[in-house]
Amino acid sequence: MEQEQRPGRRTLLGAAAIGAGAMALSGAGTAAAVGRGHGHHGGNELPVPTVVAHRGASGYRPEHTLGSYQLALDMGAHVIEQDVVPTKDGHLVCRHENDITGTTDVAAHPEFADRKTTKTVDGAKLTGWFTEDFTLAELKTLRAKERIPGTRQENTLYDGRWEVPTLEEVLEWAEREGKRRGRRIWLHIETKHPSYFRGLGLALEPRLAKLLRAYGRHRQNSPNFVQSFEPSSIERLRKLVSCPGVVLLSNASSRPWDFVESGDPRTVADLVTPKGLAWIAGFARGIGPDLSLIIPRDKSGKLGTPTTLVKDAHAKKLIVHPYTMRNENTFLPLDFRKGTDPTAYGDAFGAFQVYFEQGIDGIFSDNPDTALLARADFVRK
Repeated sequence: MEQEQRPGRRTLLGAAAIGAGAMALSGAGTAAAVGRGHGHHGGNELPVPTVVAHRGASGYRPEHTLGSYQLALDMGAHVIEQDVVPTKDGHLVCRHENDITGTTDVAAHPEFADRKTTKTVDGAKLTGWFTEDFTLAELKTLRAKERIPGTRQENTLYDGRWEVPTLEEVLEWAEREGKRRGRRIWLHIETKHPSYFRGLGLALEPRLAKLLRAYGRHRQNSPNFVQSFEPSSIERLRKLVSCPGVVLLSNASSRPWDFVESGDPRTVADLVTPKGLAWIAGFARGIGPDLSLIIPRDKSGKLGTPTTLVKDAHAKKLIVHPYTMRNENTFLPLDFRKGTDPTAYGDAFGAFQVYFEQGIDGIFSDNPDTALLARADFVRK
C-alpha cells in the first residue's frame, strides 16, 4: 500500500526504465531488478508485484463505474483497469463488453426496446443491446448495475447509482486524483473486440491514441498500459503511442480473434512457447495470461504443476500480469475453497501466495484490498 516503505523480496518496476528499454518492463526476471530497493509509489515507479484493480474494485461495486474506480484507488490499488468500447457516434466508453444488457438498466427503458437485436461478436451469437447502437447522449440516460447479482448480491445495493463513464471522464478523474494525491494515477486500458469494431468503421486504436495524447499519456514513461486479447491491436497501438503494450492471453486452446479472421493458425498454446513469446516481445512489453497458463487446474479444479511461462516470459524481457483473482469460492481453485456455498469467500490469501511465489510481476484482482494484504504478507517473507 501507499505507506509501505519496507524492503522486500520484490522491488520496483520503473516506468522510466521501461521507456529507456533498460529493463524492457522486466521486474522480477533480472538480478538487477530483484531484491533491491523498497516497495513504494511515486514518480515513475510501480511496486512489484503490482496490484491491478480489475474493472475497478468490482468485487464491491458495479464494474467500470467511477464508484468502482474510486474505491479501488482509495483501497490503495497500484493500477486501475478500464475496458473500452465505442458508441455509435465514436466516443469511447468503459464497459467490459459492448453488450450492455447485463451491466446497465437498458432493458427497463421502453424508449430503447426496439434497439434489442441479435449480433455475432467474435464468433459468439448474442441477443441484447449494444453500445455501437447508441449515441453517447443516449447511453448517458442509462445507469450501471451489478453484472453477476447471483454471486455478488451486496453489490446490487449500488445499482442505478452511477452512469456509464467515458474514457475521457476517467482520464479527467485520474488527473484530479493525481493532483489531490501528489502522484500519477496508473491505468490499464484494454481495447475490446478491436477487429469487430474496425469492421464497423469504429476503430478503437486511433480513438484511444488521440485521447492518450490529449492527456499526455502516450509516452514511454506515461502511467498507463494498453492491453488487448488481439495482438494486432497492440501492434497498431505501438505505431500510435509509446506507452507499454500488453498482450492478453486466454486459455491455451483458444485463438485470438484477429488470428481467426486472418487465418493465422496459432493458438495461445503457441504464443506461450519461447518462440511465441519472442514474437510478442517484438511489439509488446508484457503479457496478461489467464492464471491457468501459470498454474493449470486438473479436472477436479485443483492446482496442478506450474508451467515455465513466467520464467520464459522474463527471459524475453516481458512482464507478466495474470488475471483474475476473486475472493469467492466459485472462482478459486478447489484447493482454496471453503465450505459449499459458491458465493462465500474461500482462502483467497492462500491462493494469492501460491501465485506470487511463481514470480509474477503483478496480478489483476476484483478485490484490491485482499490483494494488497496478500502482497504485504508476501514481500515480508
